[in-house]
Order: sequence, then structure tokens, then C-alpha cells
Amino acid sequence: MAAHYVHDLSPFLIRFSENFGIRYYGLAYVLGFICALLLLRWYHERGRSPLDGAARADLMVYLIVGVAVGGRLGFFLFYDPGAVVRDPLLLIRIWEGGMASHGGFIGVFLALWWFCRRRGYGLLPMGDILVTLAPAGLFFGRVANFINGELWGKVTTVPWGVIFPSSAPGLPVEAIPARHPSQLYEAGLEGLFLFIYCQVRFWRSGVVRHAPGQLAGEFLLGYAVARIIGEVFREPDAGVGLTLGMNRGAFLSLFLAGAGIAVIALARWRAARSPGGAPGGRSNR
Repeated sequence: MAAHYVHDLSPFLIRFSENFGIRYYGLAYVLGFICALLLLRWYHERGRSPLDGAARADLMVYLIVGVAVGGRLGFFLFYDPGAVVRDPLLLIRIWEGGMASHGGFIGVFLALWWFCRRRGYGLLPMGDILVTLAPAGLFFGRVANFINGELWGKVTTVPWGVIFPSSAPGLPVEAIPARHPSQLYEAGLEGLFLFIYCQVRFWRSGVVRHAPGQLAGEFLLGYAVARIIGEVFREPDAGVGLTLGMNRGAFLSLFLAGAGIAVIALARWRAARSPGGAPGGRSNR
């Protein structure tokens, strides 16, 4: 049997003490937001976004708060609600880990809604722009999950399987079974694939101009499908039971898929009523 790679990566880029340092997971968020800013500037220069420098900076603040608060609250709400009851300070001890992408989606939606309301932008056109940015952050986050040696996959015998020592603490490495590197599968599906898809649709089709909001719905639906596929290979979270035969991440994605379908239907309905559409500028309410 071919030897499998033994995961021995450190979660720290620079380590100052046992639990303090510059972590790759934190860098993933930084890289995600940097990519978002660069893309937004490129869109504006090419006439595909109404967001000038001040608006971009304002939007980033909203999104950072939305991701952080939504992701943190979502983790405890969806995966471990009792933990906060036992220890409320867990909410602010973010260095101990615990973020949920589904909670992050909710937080980002609320942040974008509030930004658009205050600035007078249309929510659907801004949603189309935002979803072209999100896959980069998702990609970096999943790669960081792999570096951290967390959220590993199910036991496997495939040659590219990875031995995660943290999956069986106390056992010698030779006794630990290899697992799917499901973090990398999800990085490819949720990150790279959706990034390419959204960019092609944004630049090479008229969907953003003719049916504002449809690309946002396609992203939500695409993410849900990608997540459900990825969850097939991922080990279910400890202590979190199955729902309808699905683990928690896949089950929550069903609601995201429903939201995506609803947004697509809304965008098409509005486009049918107003064939000229709104080219992504200010709201005309």
C-alpha cells in the first residue's frame, strides 16, 4: 500500500508563544479582503461598479463586521449552542476557533443590506458584485483549514489520502488511517470553481445588466451544491447528529439552495417587468 502524506503543518506562520502568534487562518481572512478590495477597484476602473474609493472602504468595514459577527454567532447557533450558555465569553475568544460559513453568509447579507440602505445602492445589483468576491475568501479559508489540520475527511484508501495525527490523538502515526483531504476538495469547489464561474458570468454574459440579482442567486445555489458534494467526503462534526441523513453543513446548505432559487426567480421576475433592467447603479426607489 502506498505511503500517505502525514500532516505536520503548523497553524502559525510566526509563533510567539504556545497559543499566540500570526495564524494562517487569520491570514486567510486578510487575503480574502485584500482580493475583494483589488477586484472592486478593478471593477470600478472598468466601469462595472459604481463604488469609488470611499464607498469601497466603507463597504469593507461593513463586510468585515458581517463576516466576523455572523460567522462567530452562526458557529455556536448551528453547531454548539450550549457552549455559549455555559461560557458566554467564548463569543469573544475568537483565537480558540469557531466560525461557520452559513452564519457568515447571513452576517454578510445583513451588512450589505444596511450598506445599500444607507448609501442608496440597489441590493440586487450590489449582491451580484459581492458574490464575485466571496469565492476568493472561501478558497483561502479552506486552505487554512487544511493547514490547521481540522475539518478532515472520512477514512479512505485513495493514494492522495492524508494522515491527520490530530484525528486520533495518542495513537502512533502508523496506526492512524488516512482520510480524504476534504478541506482541499472544498477549496476547489467552493473557492476556485465558483470564482471562475462568477467571473465568467460577470464579464462574459449580460446577466448582471439584464437581470440584476440573478448572479447572486446562482452563487448561492452553486455554493450549496458545492458544499453538499464536499460534505460527502467530510467527517461529520463531533457531537452534531445527522438531520435527514445529512450532516449539519449539508443540511444547512439546503436552505441556502432555496434562497438561491428564490433570488433567481425574483431577479427574472423583475427583469421581465422591466426589460431595460438596472445596470448596477443606484437604486431608483
